[in-house]
Amino acid sequence: MTQSRGPQQIPVVVLAGFLGSGKTTLLNHLLHRSGGSRIGAIVNDFGAIEIDAMAVAGALGDSTVSLGNGCLCCAVDTSELDVYLERLARPDVGLDVVVIEASGLAEPQELVRMVLASEHPGIVYGGLVEVVDAAEFAETRTRHPEIDRHLALADLVVVNKLDRAADGERVLALVRSLVDRAAVVPASHGRIDPEFLFDCKPSEERLGQLSFDDLYEHDGHFAHADHLHTAYDSCSFTSGTPMDPRRLMAFLDSRPEGLYRIKGYVDFGPHDPANRYAVHAVGRFLRFYPEPWETAQNRLTQLVLIGSDIDAEGLGKELQACTSDAPHADEHGMWGVLRYVQDPEDAMDPGGVTEPY
Repeated sequence: MTQSRGPQQIPVVVLAGFLGSGKTTLLNHLLHRSGGSRIGAIVNDFGAIEIDAMAVAGALGDSTVSLGNGCLCCAVDTSELDVYLERLARPDVGLDVVVIEASGLAEPQELVRMVLASEHPGIVYGGLVEVVDAAEFAETRTRHPEIDRHLALADLVVVNKLDRAADGERVLALVRSLVDRAAVVPASHGRIDPEFLFDCKPSEERLGQLSFDDLYEHDGHFAHADHLHTAYDSCSFTSGTPMDPRRLMAFLDSRPEGLYRIKGYVDFGPHDPANRYAVHAVGRFLRFYPEPWETAQNRLTQLVLIGSDIDAEGLGKELQACTSDAPHADEHGMWGVLRYVQDPEDAMDPGGVTEPY
């Protein structure tokens, strides 16, 4: 099933975390496990020597925008960010996802607001990923108590460097207690499944490239290219019976912890017989895209749900309970859905498509 995000919209993922948490390592891992998907990056170094940009430039080539002038949230406003996104979202560049790798001093909440406020029609918010260092988590919380607030804002939390942590399970439990419904995944050396963040194309992975992490740790006793440390959980749902919009919105408003992404198509039947609705949800962000049914299309609801430690069977039952074969439409039934439909002529209104950050 192909995910639709509206006309040529590219998800923009914000990758945040304090200094040394492993953001660049994770980005490099995604680059080399992306299948045929093309990743662009805005790399935000703090300092005169752009080390992070150098670490990823070999893999990204012309798809890298490097900002060496301090914190992105302080040095660049939304209109300037749109200039950088314009460079990466051009159809001729052919990217499938853009990752903003923030400096360790950036404020994630402001970066998310900037993406949500973007007026660029070719992009859509792809989630806030917060990376934490499991081995140094206690010390990081002492030095940077604001990390608790950052975790509460995140859509996905990667607890990195678990191989170096003496009490990894305790750290994982503590992080889970600090998040607000976000998916929390363990990792070593930044290895998470890229399907958490974007749809990998079914083609050969990029070969012949070494990441900064590969060069640093390749000493003969550690080879981590063969396996992903963390797999995602997924649930697929298909129904030939239309979905009741009120019931579906109640499900989406109460989606459980760990459910990171929802993608696919929804048939609302008599509530809107002319259109099917593509759905894009990441963390607390939600948007619907109405598009006309093609004459020969089977009118099905087809959804894929992706997360960490999710109850696939339970989610399937909850979605089944959202179906309805009632022959008559509720006059106001679609109002909840239409709140999350953006007029393509309008700029993004964050309050209309996501819970406040």
